[in-house]
Amino acid sequence: MDEKYTGDNLTKGEMYFGSRETYQMVVLRGVVVFPGQTYTVDVGRDKSLQALNRAMETNKSLFVVTQKNRSAVNPAPKDIYRVGTLVKIKQIIRTSAEYVRAVVEGVERMEIDGFVSILPFYEVSLKKFAEEESDPLMLKAVRRNLFEQLDEYRKFDSKSVVDLQTMSTALPDDEKFIAVSSTVFFSDYKDRQELLSQNSVYKQLEFIYKKVVEECELKAVEKRIATKVRMNIDKNQREYYVREQIKVLRDELGEGESEFDEYKKRIEEKDLPSYAKEKLLKELSRMEKMSVTSPEASVSRTYIDLVLSLPWNECSKDNRNLKKAEKILDEDHYGLEKIKQRIVEYLAVHTLTENLKAPILCFVGPPGVGKTSIVASIARATDRKLVTMSLGGVRDEAEIRGHRRTYVGALPGRIISGMKNAQAVNPVFLLDEIDKMTSDFRGDPSSAMLEVLDPNQNFKFSDNYLDMPYDLSKVMFVTTANTVDTIPTPLLDRMEILELSGYTYEEKLQIAKKYLLPKQIEANGLSGLKVTVPDEVMSEIISRYTRESGVRNLEREIASVVRKLAVKYVNRGDKEIKSFKVTKKDLAEYLGAPKYKNDSMNTDDEVGLATGLAWTSVGGTTLNIEVSLISGGKGEIKLTGSLGDVMKESCHAALTVIRSRAEQYGIEQDKFTKYDLHIHVPEGATPKDGPSAGITIATAIMSAMSGRKVSKNVAMTGEITLRGKVLPIGGLKEKSLAAFRSGVRTIIIPRDNEKDVADLPSEVKDNMTLVYADTIDDVFGVALI
Repeated sequence: MDEKYTGDNLTKGEMYFGSRETYQMVVLRGVVVFPGQTYTVDVGRDKSLQALNRAMETNKSLFVVTQKNRSAVNPAPKDIYRVGTLVKIKQIIRTSAEYVRAVVEGVERMEIDGFVSILPFYEVSLKKFAEEESDPLMLKAVRRNLFEQLDEYRKFDSKSVVDLQTMSTALPDDEKFIAVSSTVFFSDYKDRQELLSQNSVYKQLEFIYKKVVEECELKAVEKRIATKVRMNIDKNQREYYVREQIKVLRDELGEGESEFDEYKKRIEEKDLPSYAKEKLLKELSRMEKMSVTSPEASVSRTYIDLVLSLPWNECSKDNRNLKKAEKILDEDHYGLEKIKQRIVEYLAVHTLTENLKAPILCFVGPPGVGKTSIVASIARATDRKLVTMSLGGVRDEAEIRGHRRTYVGALPGRIISGMKNAQAVNPVFLLDEIDKMTSDFRGDPSSAMLEVLDPNQNFKFSDNYLDMPYDLSKVMFVTTANTVDTIPTPLLDRMEILELSGYTYEEKLQIAKKYLLPKQIEANGLSGLKVTVPDEVMSEIISRYTRESGVRNLEREIASVVRKLAVKYVNRGDKEIKSFKVTKKDLAEYLGAPKYKNDSMNTDDEVGLATGLAWTSVGGTTLNIEVSLISGGKGEIKLTGSLGDVMKESCHAALTVIRSRAEQYGIEQDKFTKYDLHIHVPEGATPKDGPSAGITIATAIMSAMSGRKVSKNVAMTGEITLRGKVLPIGGLKEKSLAAFRSGVRTIIIPRDNEKDVADLPSEVKDNMTLVYADTIDDVFGVALI
């Protein structure tokens, strides 16, 4: 047929312009024909009927192929698979006016080479299907594996396999076996098409083998499920009859109450809010209708037990004796006067107003300053139960609010669990490390904490598991944090912040003498001996072996000393020894070489060397800043000492301030262009940054430029503006203590920090001169000689 058709449904690559023999094509819907097998197909589309009739008239073979989408009514060439089967038409039977049933026999796999026409029917040119030669050894192996797997499949479905295996062992080739397998194992026409398109016998048999293995596994799982279901049904029926018999026997004998009666009695006796009692009775009614062993009954039973075990109106009696409370707080902790005073204030207000709403306090400070231990003292001073909950690393909102009971393994939140353990509605509830909560795809726990820590909302706290309001308004929540920077602002707004900035040397000495040393003597079995550690020895441990704001490492060092004494006592075997005295010489033996050197002030007044003050997470420290002029330069500035961005900016700002005041202090302008300026902060391995070094840098630069020395007895802290104004800073307490320890007796601070002087330790205020600076000129007037 030389007539060509070009239409919208044919692409250039699909059109055929040759004289090769062509065949009529019938597109089948959901049917895949294999060579070597006879099929009955129903034909109803006009194109297919005309193609079938033309093939019968010309006595030619017919090409049948499957369409990709079974629901397509009039498939285009792009909707048709390329690989199909050339068939012989054996018989045609007209079943109705619209449909014809054709019996065809698959002859050979072929592949569409091109479309000759698509109207009035499909006519295509074909090419031989490119089939690879199979490795005989691999073919033999896959046949063996396949037949063994068929034996396994027969155990699950013997009806469909008997004829298949009998045929497969009798046939001389694999063609009919593959055809039969396609109808037995592949229900999806897409899988059958994939089998037809495999380009070697080995790949076809391997494809069938994979499918048989998959079917065997599926059948095995189905069998296990069916067996388990039958066993459960039999077990439930048997238990039902036994329970009914037990119920009848109990009624006949007049013996005790059933489980449901006991629950109902407990619900009526428990002092519950009306909504809680109503919900429990409803849950109990549901549970009565369930099988005792059913999972739903177990969930209901656990829920009822939890609600009944929670305190709803049980309230512990507060200690209202303020003197007793103050005594307990003083016994447990040295210092921390603000916190102690706040607790006493709460007890006083509670005594006068009978208002049970408790404050929500947040203790903020570095590690080891006693944030957690003071909460235990608060509970003891108020005679309340203590509940502790660590929030470090919590990232799931369900940790706070609980899981909904629809989830398998659902649990109440840790707030409700803590209240259950407290068995009182007014415990002291410690939320430790609140600054270390995180969030992810499971929710934001800090948002859930907003309801917990809001006095205007927590009287009806909603836990997902409890599914009813619970009153937390009588709970005294106390939180701890190392910093407020990572606490969300809405959450921070709900808490009263009390800062624990760290202990002074004198406070650490008193804590070590009154608390830490006696505690370690008892813990290490030396309570029958007198262990003396003089103040100068304890001060040496504090200053040379620890560097922290708190006393945690100090306690470890004291424990190490006491353990060495215990070893000595046991080794001597002399029970007459009644006392030990630790000297400074003993520290090297007990604790090794000192870990830290004491900060000390500079030995001489020098040009270009100023002493600054810095805040660190373990307290304050002194910070020397050195400035040198380098002749033959171009006015460049060189910064060394691992300075952060803020300090680098302070250096540039300080230089600008000095240049603007050069004439005032007799500095020649060409110095700024003929000399390079090198600013260095010693201990370069330690990163340094912060906004309070501005006046120190400016003083060192002014000293280097003017040749005037800086007093060794002066330390300073404060930031400056380009106009020379001195800005306020933080951490004044820690910085002043660092200056005091180093031997400096004059410190320069911003005028705006005058309000913070009242909080400074008495040893600082009594022994040091505080100079308040408004501008950098005030600083130069004191620091430069």
